[in-house]
Amino acid sequence: MRLEAITWDRLGDLIAERLLDLEPADGSPWPRVAFDGAPAADPGDLAERVAEALRIRGRPSLTVAAEGFLRPASVRLEYGRHDIDAYYDGRLDTGALWREVFGHLEPGGDGRVLPDLWDPVTDRATRSPYVQLPPGGFLLLHGPLLLRHWFPFDLTVHVLLSSGALHRRTPESEHWTLPAFERYEDETDPAGTADVLVRADDPRRPAWRG
Repeated sequence: MRLEAITWDRLGDLIAERLLDLEPADGSPWPRVAFDGAPAADPGDLAERVAEALRIRGRPSLTVAAEGFLRPASVRLEYGRHDIDAYYDGRLDTGALWREVFGHLEPGGDGRVLPDLWDPVTDRATRSPYVQLPPGGFLLLHGPLLLRHWFPFDLTVHVLLSSGALHRRTPESEHWTLPAFERYEDETDPAGTADVLVRADDPRRPAWRG
């Protein structure tokens, strides 16, 4: 795997430049981009950098965290707080993401996106208003384990951590989730299938393949 050293600011600029020429294959006027990575890799930070780079270039975008579409605790934790299968398969409310985000960005959609639905801390609905994304605006969805779902992304970015870095940078209280990311690598191969790969073992010195 050959990667090129880069700074985070430069990376945000280069991804934004690439997005400017992105045309969804299904004809949607709203390009949809995934920023995939374990929580320890912080893919949301890169999504925000790209959003800012797009803003400077006069292109609107909406950054959405997959964490805002978790299932209620009564469903997520039905088999206990540390059930790895539930974390892998039942944590994310994919139906809500299809209904409230992707469905509105299909060809002929209205572009009205719900930025979040559920607060995992309070375990209550967020009651956030819909956001109107104009034609040509980008959806930047970030979170873990995104590429194993059949979401209609037009470009995918995976922020990779080696197993050692993932272990070191994941809080000890969350180490029980690590087998889910091993399974994700085996079943999905996000590093091999993503359009853009970013390695962030040392957060001060990222490297990428675009």
